[in-house]
Amino acid sequence: MDTESTLAALSALSQSTRLEIFRLLVRYEPDGLPAGDVARHLNVPQNTISAHLATLTRAGLLTSQRHSRLIVYRACLPRLRDLMLFLVRDCCAGSPELCAPLIANLSSCCPSPESCP
Repeated sequence: MDTESTLAALSALSQSTRLEIFRLLVRYEPDGLPAGDVARHLNVPQNTISAHLATLTRAGLLTSQRHSRLIVYRACLPRLRDLMLFLVRDCCAGSPELCAPLIANLSSCCPSPESCP
């Protein structure tokens, strides 16, 4: 990840509804949720959810796949992992062992880096 893509991701997550959407979709991995279910879970109007989903998708944090009439959204966990690792890349002023537990936790909870479709 580079600075530009990190800023795009952080900007997308800096709004409370979008952060809730992303956290909800992380909980529903690997199956994801249709847009309507996301709206119902968060009690947000469908048209508002669509705008938020589009913002998160443009930032590379979500993927979507059409299943007949439904569009199912999924959190891009490799992108989340890359974002978190970018934030701690130069951690601890030359003492990387101080950040080793954090990096180990990130590596174990998120899938290995693969691109999201």
